[in-house]
Amino acid sequence: MRDITIFSGNAHPELANEVCQYLGLRLSPVDIRRFSNDCMYVQLLDSCRESDVFLIQPLSPPVQEHLFELLLMLDVARGSSAGRTTAVMPHYSYARSDKKDAPRISIAGRLVADLLQTAGANRVLTMTLHAPQVHGFFGVPVDHLNALSVLARHFRERGDLENSIVVSPDLGNAKAAAALARLLKLPVAAGSKQRVSDDKVIIDTIVGDVDGKDVIVLDDEIATGGTLIELFDRLRERGARRLSVACTHGLFTGPAIQRLGARDDLDEIVTTNTVPIPLEKRLPNMTVLSIAPLLAEAIRRIHNGESISSMFAERT
Repeated sequence: MRDITIFSGNAHPELANEVCQYLGLRLSPVDIRRFSNDCMYVQLLDSCRESDVFLIQPLSPPVQEHLFELLLMLDVARGSSAGRTTAVMPHYSYARSDKKDAPRISIAGRLVADLLQTAGANRVLTMTLHAPQVHGFFGVPVDHLNALSVLARHFRERGDLENSIVVSPDLGNAKAAAALARLLKLPVAAGSKQRVSDDKVIIDTIVGDVDGKDVIVLDDEIATGGTLIELFDRLRERGARRLSVACTHGLFTGPAIQRLGARDDLDEIVTTNTVPIPLEKRLPNMTVLSIAPLLAEAIRRIHNGESISSMFAERT
């Protein structure tokens, strides 16, 4: 493999350009359009013969559109004799479909993993999977990054952490919350959550002492915000003081912005740019952190055959 060649679909070209800037590379152009019968047309406009190709495409809304773009780009790269092709998906949205929790449903996280491999992915680079076991759905190597070091740096620079605690909305995310708490040298607590529907949850109690504390709620993604609103109410009942929330994937779908914007007691919303966040979704108390340096370093290490896990050991 002689070179690194990076392409991007329509999901998040801004992030792809930022990654290329850190690597000192040019983002290679792609022609994506539609035929008159609504079929999609994809052409990679730079040669990728024997190159180490990285296709940057988070599965952000419209998810199906961006997924099919990625599948076609993978197929084109394979047919163009790429030396190796890596699907870079900062957000793998189908990771939420990781188990059969109702009769006659698809485990879509596994199906989409199979589709990506069939289309030509030799490797996958992703970040903060909703369910860690989704890593095992792929039959190709997967580098699974997290944004904890990026989030921790923000809160350290903000300062005033002496009376703070990190809180996970549920026990399933408690491991990540504990890792952030260790980075910040803070205690950790978690909610006991029961999901009623896609947009409604019940949090019965908070495991841990939050009375009089400044709370940093950590979740992997914010979609409709229903979990957070329920958690904020329970935290207030338990005597929590200042409220902040941090996540990796800021989707802010449906009523999320209205719900979060209506909370006068919410000091700050911190998210990363794994998916694009348009101006109309950026609240005055929202901070968007870039994960482009993290992705760029991971791409460099993959290309050079260096360790990815040591990136996070160096930041602990």
